[in-house]
Amino acid sequence: MSDKAVDVTERAARPVRLGPKSVAVLLLTGAVGVVAFGWPLLADAESGLAHARDAPWLFAALLPLLVAVVVATISESGMDAKAVAMLGVLAAVGAALRPLGAGTAGLEPMFFLMVLSGRVLGPGFGFVLGSVTMFASALLTGGVGPWMPFQMLSMAWFTMGAGLLPGADRLRGRAELAVLAVYGSVAAFAYGTVMNLYGWTIVPGLGSGISFVGGDPLHENLVRFLAYCAATSLGWDLGRAVLTVVLTVTIGPTLLKALRRATRRAAFDAQAAFGEAEGRPER
Repeated sequence: MSDKAVDVTERAARPVRLGPKSVAVLLLTGAVGVVAFGWPLLADAESGLAHARDAPWLFAALLPLLVAVVVATISESGMDAKAVAMLGVLAAVGAALRPLGAGTAGLEPMFFLMVLSGRVLGPGFGFVLGSVTMFASALLTGGVGPWMPFQMLSMAWFTMGAGLLPGADRLRGRAELAVLAVYGSVAAFAYGTVMNLYGWTIVPGLGSGISFVGGDPLHENLVRFLAYCAATSLGWDLGRAVLTVVLTVTIGPTLLKALRRATRRAAFDAQAAFGEAEGRPER
């Protein structure tokens, strides 16, 4: 098989495609996620609204939406047993990688796996994989709590973004690795920043310069938020970004080939056909 034919097969073989229903549910989930993360910034001081009180309700609202994404993608793409098996294997590997760097300067090797998987398997598969991996890792590490749906949604965005990177049909080799490394580093900081937005509003007594003040003007709270990120998580996010870049550059070529080979051999888009082969008697 020629290189051109292989590339065409790789582009076509994506287990989870984004159809109209999937896009609609993803947009709805994204809108709910943005509101869930950011609405305390716009709440009045007298309202008493904060993540500490609304977390159980958001937990109950976000999980069904994430399930709806899975159901929509399955109904539209015909996600078969092979795709489910690949989803399970990658989610299990990602969940197993997460505890290896937990609590060590933000060194979380699961992020580079999410970047490469989203790149090869597409944004639809990436969104499902990111949320399922974070859910499985929370069960594995005992990290189940009101923060879990926020982590699931953030990781789903992180992995889906890799599948939305341009040049999927053209970039290969060093150019592709450079794009993935840059995305991984930027997205690692973005993931930490988004999760900071969740935790910042529920941690009291941080200090007047970095504490969230309900009812204050938005721009003043945003300045405090940036100071909070710099003071509490910049080093952690930097470690996550550096490790993601290093693993992407060193192990990335091998893993990309393995993922593309597995996707091509699985033939997710192949349609099963039964009947007598032409020129051969049925046996």
